[in-house]
Amino acid sequence: MPSASPESDDELLLRIRGGDEQAFAQLYRKRQGMIYRFALHMSGSGALAEDVTQEVFLALIRGSCGYDPERGELSNYLFGIARKLVLRHMERGRADVALESEDGLPAQAPELAVQPVDLTRQETIELLRRAVLSLPSRYREVVVLCDLEELDYADAALAIGCAIGTVRSRLHRARALLLEKLNRGRRPATAVDALKPARCQI
Repeated sequence: MPSASPESDDELLLRIRGGDEQAFAQLYRKRQGMIYRFALHMSGSGALAEDVTQEVFLALIRGSCGYDPERGELSNYLFGIARKLVLRHMERGRADVALESEDGLPAQAPELAVQPVDLTRQETIELLRRAVLSLPSRYREVVVLCDLEELDYADAALAIGCAIGTVRSRLHRARALLLEKLNRGRRPATAVDALKPARCQI
């Protein structure tokens, strides 16, 4: 007998609003990783990313997030809440973007911890991580959403609350800035010729 298909986010949310704690645990396990990664790449702070992740899901169970399924998927809406929270924390000066203060790599990137030491690759990843963090927030968020979390332009636009064309133009500018920063940070002989879309390894 075929196993039942996994419940959608909206089905889980309906159960959560009916007081089902198990549904909340399922949704949290399913979506907390992406929210944590987004907040971490936006702020550079693991502690802030944890706080933001908790606040996002607290807003969800309180029903204070104002989610409307007709306007888009729940995952995009969660990114939108996380974005507002990260920016609010950063405006208050609570975000510590100095990577030296963090103990380790993002929890969702275990492949970096288990691979043999490759200084060139490690240096490149570190340069890229720093370059992303150095971008203005409006450029950083489109890189994180589109290149790291692999959202399409429409979903990223919903999460940010802007037009698709704005996402496209910001991403183009962000990639150009990243390429410039990476080339400036590397030895001339190993300058980057073209910046491919980043994936989940930074």
